[in-house]
Amino acid sequence: MNISEFKKDFSEAITFLKNDITQLRTGRASTAMVEDIAVEAYGTRQPLKATATIMVADPKTLTIEPWDKGLLAAVEKGIRDSGLGINPVNDGRLIRLALPELTTERRQELVKVLHQKLEQARISIRKIREDVRALIAAEEDDKSISEDEKFRLQEELEKTVKEYNEEIKKIGEGKEKEITTV
Repeated sequence: MNISEFKKDFSEAITFLKNDITQLRTGRASTAMVEDIAVEAYGTRQPLKATATIMVADPKTLTIEPWDKGLLAAVEKGIRDSGLGINPVNDGRLIRLALPELTTERRQELVKVLHQKLEQARISIRKIREDVRALIAAEEDDKSISEDEKFRLQEELEKTVKEYNEEIKKIGEGKEKEITTV
């Protein structure tokens, strides 16, 4: 058994966190904010990125151009229902999203949401650690590794978990700075 076999699981938790927090709105427009909004298209719910071109027009404006103009109303409805708090403007050809300035209260709410997402990532890391610990204990019980080997593997596991928790902390600090910068 080797702890590096489980690094993929740890990395997936970090990747999920990075993708999850891209949707947290900062002071500037980003396509990641809207690309996964569900839109009713052709009888099914699809992510916005599968039905339209999403572009950053300027730091405070996104434009969304559906490939099929018949989907304009569905895209507009999907954005309204998404809970982003942004009012879409439909000009008959494309949809404009003008991002309002973030208030201090909204920034604080976003930081709270960020902290919840960071905690979820730490919980994922702890769950992976517990699963690996159980595997180590099972290997020792089967006598396929010695007690010394068990302690070495557990030590290596703790070191790996600490590295990933530090990475989560750095990601969180960077995103928090991005959110709170006016």
